[in-house]
Amino acid sequence: MYFVTIFVDYFIEILIMLIIIRVFLSWFRTPPRNRMTGFIIDTTNPVLNIAKRITPRIGMIDISPIIAVIGLELIRSGIFYLLAYISL
Repeated sequence: MYFVTIFVDYFIEILIMLIIIRVFLSWFRTPPRNRMTGFIIDTTNPVLNIAKRITPRIGMIDISPIIAVIGLELIRSGIFYLLAYISL
């Protein structure tokens, strides 16, 4: 059970870091065929697409990364709660 908890924690933490890196990459001009940029975009697209469907754009500001990070933190808390409840 401990392994599952650590895996979920690291997975969500890495995904949040990739979302933050993607936000910073959107501020700078990066080559579109860069392998690292492509990996970050491909990895974060599923989560951000869900958040984009939920949140409207506010002018030129896209708040979907904020909603995605909050959602991932809520999912992490829920999974930890369930794992703690199951282990009792």
